[in-house]
Parts: sequence; C-alpha cells; structure tokens
Amino acid sequence: MVIWIIGLSASGKTTLGKEIYQLLRRDNPNTVLVDGDEIRKIFKHDEAQQAYTIVERRKNADRICELCAWLDRQNINVVCCILSIFGESQDWNRRNYSKYFEVYIDVPMDVLVRREVKGLYRSAIAGETKHVVGIDIPFNPPKNPDYILDNTEDGANMQKVAIDIIGKIRAKYGSI
Repeated sequence: MVIWIIGLSASGKTTLGKEIYQLLRRDNPNTVLVDGDEIRKIFKHDEAQQAYTIVERRKNADRICELCAWLDRQNINVVCCILSIFGESQDWNRRNYSKYFEVYIDVPMDVLVRREVKGLYRSAIAGETKHVVGIDIPFNPPKNPDYILDNTEDGANMQKVAIDIIGKIRAKYGSI
C-alpha cells in the first residue's frame, strides 16, 4: 500500500504524513514514511539550485516512485509526502503499486507564502531564487485524487484528518 500525499511546499504534507504514519504503525509495523525532502538529502540531490530544474525534479520523482514500488513489493506500507508535479508519475503509481491512495492538500498561494518559514516563495517572487514550484515552475493539481484536503485554515486537526483518510482507505480496499 502506498499513500501518496501531494501538495505545494508548506501545504502540510509532512505534518499529515507523520500523523498517518503514526496511526498506521500501531497496527502495521511494516510502515515507513518517505519524505521528498529527506530523499533529496539522502541522495545529495539538494546541494545546488540546479537540482531543482524540471529535468532534475523528474529524476528525483522517478527515484521516489521506484523506491516506493520496491518497498511495496516487499509488503511494506509507504506514506510518501511529495510535491508530485508530474501527472505521469501519479498515473504510473496507479498502475504499479499494489494499492494506491492519493491525497491532495490544497492551499492558496497567498496562504503558502505567509505560512512558509524558509522564505522560498518570497525569494522566488522577488526573483532571487529560480525553479520554485508554484512560482516559475507550474503546479498542476492531481487529476483524480482519492482525497482532497483544503488546508487553508491554520491549525487544522491533522490527527482527525489522518483518521478520516485511513477510514477512506479501508472503505476502498478493505484493509491496509
């Protein structure tokens, strides 16, 4: 089972992913959390601005898709938090994972700019940083997510959302 959490930077992907991961681990110890930023760090694919071009983002996305497939083939549940800007990746996931549940976290850009602590969006808007998804790299929301979370309001109860998502997964697949 792969739970694929999509959203722009500062949308709440990792926060939600950690909640889902903690809840799943209680009954399914064979569960891992895969975070796009951590994978970049592991593979040293975060050390230069060039690593964030469309071409390099595609390489990183392909790596993460394959990593999740490898874990899935070993019956390890995956909660993956990723920008996921390529619709082809999402389509590939649906065809290649044993069970796939896609979550899209929707947050307006003005809220993301206010919320984001790294200053990434402000820097990109000012023209100081390039290759920022949502600014100079387009972000297309997923076509057919299984679950959409409007995370515009600060302070969303992510544990409650995680419980709801797990319930939807069980309704779709019967078990995790």
